[in-house]
This record gives sequence, C-alpha cells and structure tokens, in this order.
Amino acid sequence: MRLFTGIAIAPEILDRLGLLLDELRPLARLNWLPVENLHITSKFIGEFPEQRLTELERALSTIAPPGHIPITIARFGFFPNPHRPRVFFAGIQAGPALAALAQSIDEALAPLGCPPEDRPYSPHLTLAKIKNENIRDLREHIASMTNTDFGSFEAVEFNLYLSKPGPRGSVYTKLASYPLTGIGAVSRS
Repeated sequence: MRLFTGIAIAPEILDRLGLLLDELRPLARLNWLPVENLHITSKFIGEFPEQRLTELERALSTIAPPGHIPITIARFGFFPNPHRPRVFFAGIQAGPALAALAQSIDEALAPLGCPPEDRPYSPHLTLAKIKNENIRDLREHIASMTNTDFGSFEAVEFNLYLSKPGPRGSVYTKLASYPLTGIGAVSRS
C-alpha cells in the first residue's frame, strides 16, 4: 500500500482553486493535479505492508492533538526553485503548529520503520508537476494577477490516505481521520 498523511482543503477553497486551475491549465501543458486530489501532505509514508495497517493507524492515534490549525493558502511558487522548476504550488501559511504536527507524525511512525524526513518541513499545495514544458505564459499570467489569496480555514483533523495509480493520475482514498482536538479518537472512512 502506498500511504501518506495530510490535511484536506476546505470545500470553499477547493472551489476557488478549481476556478483558478481552469484559468491556468490552458497556459502550460503540465501534469495538473485534479482539484479533488489537492491536500497538504504532513507525511509521505510510501509503501507500507497492508497487514500492518492497524499498527500504523494505532501509532497515528497516539499523537497528542495540537488543537485546530489555522491555515491560509496564498501566493505561488516553484520547487526546487524558479530557475529549474519541477513543481508549481500554492503557498501555505500555518505557523508552527503544522510543522509540529508533521514532526509528531514523523516521531510516531519512526518505530514502525518509516524513516523521518531529512529536510525541513515545507507545507505547500502541489498544483502541477513540470518536466521540461515551456511555462513562460503561465509565469506571465501569475505575475499579472492582483489577488493570489485563496482563503483561510481551520484544520480540525488530519487523515491517512491510500494512493493508487490510475489512468488519469493517482486516486486518493481516505482510510482514517485523526482529530486535532480531543484524545485518541479515530474515524475510519
């Protein structure tokens, strides 16, 4: 099973981002992510044995809830840098609570053989993946935009997702949810 944890985006923000992606897609022939796949990754787990899924879910349920996390989605960027872009993303502003959650997930899963991240946590919302496509029109368009604030919401839970490759890209299925307030509650999807 290919797994990751993440935070779902509020529906009203997904609606705004969907309209934006409809505007941007014709400007560059990139591998654009479907709106329904947009999320904030807190931990990429990768391949994990299905027979140990309960063990992984139990470890995630031990994480001390940090409380609701205010999140703002605004601005654009490119990873690893604007000169050699491989990913086009929307920025995430969340303060230290989101990074602390990612660290707690890393620590909870390390005993299960999930290696901790070796680089600082950098939350973002991947909009498209770039190979060698020309993105000049895209760059010019986003430079001319006067409002790149897509909204704010409070994250109230993080989720465990299954990622399965499909003909039109990966399909994500929520396996379990972990509230950011309260203790140890888990809801399975």
